[in-house]
Amino acid sequence: MSETVTPARETGTNEAAVPAPRRGRGLPGFLNRSTRLRHLVLAVLAGVVLFLLTQQLDPFRNFQLATVAAYLCATAGLTLLVGMNGQLSLGHGALMAVGAYTVALTQNALADRGITGNQVLPLSLALGVLVTMAAGAVIGLAAARLRGPYLAGVTLAVAVAVPAATVTFDEVFNSEQGLSVAVEPPPLSLGLYFPNERWRAWVALTGALLTMLLLANLVRSRVGRNLRAVRDDEVAARLAGIHVGRTQVLAFVVSAASAGLGGGLLALLAQSVSPGAFSLTLSLFLLMAVVIGGLGSLSGAVWGAILLVALPDLTHDSAQLVSLPPAVAQRLEGNLPLAVFGLTLIVVMIAAPGGVQGLLRRIGARARRRAPAR
Repeated sequence: MSETVTPARETGTNEAAVPAPRRGRGLPGFLNRSTRLRHLVLAVLAGVVLFLLTQQLDPFRNFQLATVAAYLCATAGLTLLVGMNGQLSLGHGALMAVGAYTVALTQNALADRGITGNQVLPLSLALGVLVTMAAGAVIGLAAARLRGPYLAGVTLAVAVAVPAATVTFDEVFNSEQGLSVAVEPPPLSLGLYFPNERWRAWVALTGALLTMLLLANLVRSRVGRNLRAVRDDEVAARLAGIHVGRTQVLAFVVSAASAGLGGGLLALLAQSVSPGAFSLTLSLFLLMAVVIGGLGSLSGAVWGAILLVALPDLTHDSAQLVSLPPAVAQRLEGNLPLAVFGLTLIVVMIAAPGGVQGLLRRIGARARRRAPAR
């Protein structure tokens, strides 16, 4: 399938956020002609590199890598929604909770009926994605009629309502204590003492790579061009024959599916799920992460997922170096990461408005201009 170069008037003027598709440099001709094949080759190469990386990391680092992969599913979907379609969402933490609770309930129900084994894990994750897609469709139908602060208010209400519902229906969701998740050990074919963390890292990384592959193909397709056209000018998109409402609902559904997969992977990694893990703070973290990483770029979603795991750890380690009174330390325990994220967001927006990925793109372009012409 030939790659189609998007006209400039269709993609708008936000070139830093969403660059026009470019053919790979130094790649074989058949990869240049097929965008899907090129994305598949890059995903396979990334999978091989990550597989080798997990062999060298200790269990804790493998757990962190798996957490990055779970968050990447959510940040990639949120990048599609906010950066490429222009819809603001403050409720993606709640969508992750929907996927996490669905996976937990499915795994526990199957275990109670004696249906065990790692072969049921894809079924639980798929069901979590489907339920979250349904929730995203409901929210998307309302979002398609709202704009600006009204849309933010609806998604904010969702972020507050979902954790509250898990506390209200405590017979099903076990209130604040949450649910434990029945997770099988690694397959015996991998060895009797195969590390659990490495096996879960493989599962999470597989889900993240599939998500990135599907979203990358979607962005480069006609659907992706419609998303950007609606973001840039709804009137012009409607005159061009694009169904604006349908496109916005589709963006919410795809983004919700990615968030549901990320939430389900987090439930498997932690082997538990509780409303406190998917609070409004998580939704704010996700939004700030995609802005810092580079809004409108799937590569920026990778940087955002890394920051979601790295910044809280760095903040905690830095706080341990400073001796504070116990009362002050207790207050900073939950608020300090959010403050550091906000400060990082301000610094990045001043120094690099395009986020980390935009900064790297400009550095690469400057290096190419300075390189001697062949």
